[in-house]
Amino acid sequence: MDLNFSGIIIGIATFLVIGLFHPLVIKAEYYIGVKSWWLFLLLGIASVVASLLVANLTLSILLGVVAFSSFWSIGEVFEQKKRVEKGWFPANPKKKSK
Repeated sequence: MDLNFSGIIIGIATFLVIGLFHPLVIKAEYYIGVKSWWLFLLLGIASVVASLLVANLTLSILLGVVAFSSFWSIGEVFEQKKRVEKGWFPANPKKKSK
């Protein structure tokens, strides 16, 4: 009997990618501000393209997870700004605000 670990690997990796993007959004908003949404857009587009070009199915799926986590993070950067304004997260005193 052969075991297929692809689903478990994808599940764990998806969990880790989503877990990684949460602090990335917080740090990006803290140091760069909402202008950081461009970085998430570029990462998402690059990941979509890479996902289409990679032959390995598991890696292609994981790149797709990174892509759409990046796209989701665009909205989260703006939500993070609101959370900072409410005082739920610290504001960067060195960052210039408009």
